Amino acid sequence: MNIRPSAAIRQNYNEIADMCRKTAEPIFLTKNGEGDLVVMDIETYNRREKMLKLREELLAVEEDRIHGSKGYSVSEVASMMRDAIKEATGHGTTE
Repeated sequence: MNIRPSAAIRQNYNEIADMCRKTAEPIFLTKNGEGDLVVMDIETYNRREKMLKLREELLAVEEDRIHGSKGYSVSEVASMMRDAIKEATGHGTTE
């Protein structure tokens, strides 16, 4: 965990930005010795956001499964995917 005083962002912006990019980890900024802000590079932020969204979607699917929602076998999913690919490439029938 990388912790810096908030003044560091004003005095050493480039250094902080480089550190965020190199470590792909957030930097915690303090103000008067207390946690105040978290800084991270945009790539790390986007990756974390995508991961959180995926986790939310997986949790929703698992909750549906627990509450009795119908699932599909691997062969059923493979068949649906083949059909979707055929349709998307114009090799399937749309009638």
